[in-house]
Amino acid sequence: SDNTSLLWEPDTFAFKNSLLPNDEVQYCFENINGSCYKTSWSSGIRITLYGVLGLLTILTLGGNLMVIISIAYFKQLHTPANFLIASLACADFCLGLTVLPFSSIRSIETCWYFGETFCRFHSCLDASFCYSSIFHLCFISIDRYVAVTDPLIYPIKFTVPVSGMFIAAAWIFSLTYSFSVVFSGANDKGIRELENALSCVGSCQLVFNKTWVVVSSLLYFIPFFTMIVLYHRIFAVAKRQARMIEIMNNNTQSFENYSDRVAKRERKAAKTLGIAVIAFLIFWSPYFITVIIDAFLNFITPPLVFDIMVWVTYSNSAINPLIYSLFYPWFRKAMKVIVSCKIFRLDCSTMNLFTE
Repeated sequence: SDNTSLLWEPDTFAFKNSLLPNDEVQYCFENINGSCYKTSWSSGIRITLYGVLGLLTILTLGGNLMVIISIAYFKQLHTPANFLIASLACADFCLGLTVLPFSSIRSIETCWYFGETFCRFHSCLDASFCYSSIFHLCFISIDRYVAVTDPLIYPIKFTVPVSGMFIAAAWIFSLTYSFSVVFSGANDKGIRELENALSCVGSCQLVFNKTWVVVSSLLYFIPFFTMIVLYHRIFAVAKRQARMIEIMNNNTQSFENYSDRVAKRERKAAKTLGIAVIAFLIFWSPYFITVIIDAFLNFITPPLVFDIMVWVTYSNSAINPLIYSLFYPWFRKAMKVIVSCKIFRLDCSTMNLFTE
């Protein structure tokens, strides 16, 4: 039908990969009629793939756990902005814990062995953590915008309760949207006959009509353009502030005062989080653009390319802690304290993590 289309979410590649040519036909379930085909890999390729995807999962879990522990433990880091960062790390950590292990098996074995109900549950978690990350980054952009453009009003406007409201909104909406669309059956309304014709035992296949493809994509692209506009304004203001401070210091030949140091720190934080936002957009945009194109051009992307694209989006969850470690001295210092087990000292939680 011209009014319907397919959108395969990340958990559907067992079905698509089963369509790849095999030298010898194998099935996901040899003794079950209607089983999906299984792609054969050599043992060397299998071991390599499990090693690479396993390492990515470990980096995602370890890095984001470090961020969560650092912000939760050190009192100096108990700020509204950092609570948003910790909640974003929670979304990435949960992805690594509940989604990536099963997705690894699905991608390498090209079969889904965990049942239809868990397929839907797994897909919902996958989508929930994705949208939660998007909304967290959008709220972080708003936070940085206020901090840089109106630093005097920022402590009054952006308090811990406000940060908590943003965090709750990101999680509640993401979970409610993902689970309600899939478990209500709204995603495949009007195309269930097509879904039944395509399904086979051992696939994790979600079919979406064009309406929900457009809605899901808008939930990405609206925050996307919001973040682009906000960070464009943030860097314009930050550049202007830096120039003014430099002129004032040259004219007065005075040392940098406290407000200048705070402004400098806010600009540096905005720059670091701006890099995290740009990384997210680079990693995720190809996936959502392809989803829209495929929805209206009858799924023209090769299955293997789509699977690789999905793992590129997953790898973004391991990137943020690396960005923090490169650009945040306080995060490197906190990591050293945690790894060296000095965190168990009684007075450690109140230590000064800022060098400036």
